[in-house]
Amino acid sequence: MTTNEIKEILLWCVGINYGILIIWFGFFMGAHDWLYQVHIRWFKLSNETFDTVHYAGMAAYKIGILLFNLVPLLALYCATK
Repeated sequence: MTTNEIKEILLWCVGINYGILIIWFGFFMGAHDWLYQVHIRWFKLSNETFDTVHYAGMAAYKIGILLFNLVPLLALYCATK
């Protein structure tokens, strides 16, 4: 596998993962009450705890995208110039 193929794969990974993050955020903001009602059937959560869990999850996911997709992509671009 060449470095150009790896760059292309990592670029697709960044795009897909950010797409998932945007969809997650959109559902969270647009259907917050419905999502909360679904989750309290399974877990006993206050509204504040529900919000905290989702925001922390989004933050962890975003950090994962940066560490595992974007940083290696930037490193490859810098190393192959």
